[in-house]
Amino acid sequence: MTTVPTPAGRPVTEQEARAVQDALRGRVVLDEAGPPPGTGRVTGVDVAYDDERDLVAAAAVVLDAATLDVVAEATAVGRISFPYVPGLLAFREIPTVLAALEALPCPPGLVVCDGYGLAHPRRFGLAAHLGVLTGLPTIGVAKNPFTFTHDEPGAPRGSTSPLLDGREEVGRALRTRDAVKPVFVSVGHRVSLDNACAHTLALTPSYRLPETTRRADALCRRALAEITPAAGETAAAGEVPAAPEARTANG
Repeated sequence: MTTVPTPAGRPVTEQEARAVQDALRGRVVLDEAGPPPGTGRVTGVDVAYDDERDLVAAAAVVLDAATLDVVAEATAVGRISFPYVPGLLAFREIPTVLAALEALPCPPGLVVCDGYGLAHPRRFGLAAHLGVLTGLPTIGVAKNPFTFTHDEPGAPRGSTSPLLDGREEVGRALRTRDAVKPVFVSVGHRVSLDNACAHTLALTPSYRLPETTRRADALCRRALAEITPAAGETAAAGEVPAAPEARTANG
């Protein structure tokens, strides 16, 4: 497990964070199809919070895209470095997610975020932000449609309907299980929306949520539960309590 220091020079106000989004948004690449579904590697990232201890844990789980077997995994933990503000959640999550990705022993391939990409009020959610910073192809697969509207897709698995901001399609509602609530797919960086939906279907052979999200969610929750203060002590301000065994999860 990697311990993440509080980032220097990080935005500390909503105005500063929005300025960063505005500065980076123009670097999102929208004219690449992305890797074919079922090929190479695909990595899920997710975070878990302990607000009482001011901690956030991130997990990155690499799967073989063809078999969905785990190839590698890594975790990171740090202090929560930005307040909860809808539309600015990436600033709470990016430092630890980046650290978890950097701790992986192999390239991650396509990265799937539990959240949004272009389906964001400023078209720059976590998946887009992470893609621009890393250069990796990224997509967002969210559990709810945020502030956007959509018609219910058809009942069969694979049915879609546009996720709309006015008349603009910012993503798609995608049915991953017959007659089960859809997920909400949006482009992050260097992947088309059609391909993002195809990847999501390839990652959901048995459950509503992608295997990438399910496994990363379980791993970051486990990592957070393992973080404990040193015996008989309370961690000093700015320090992160130690884990029983600091490690990447694959070794």
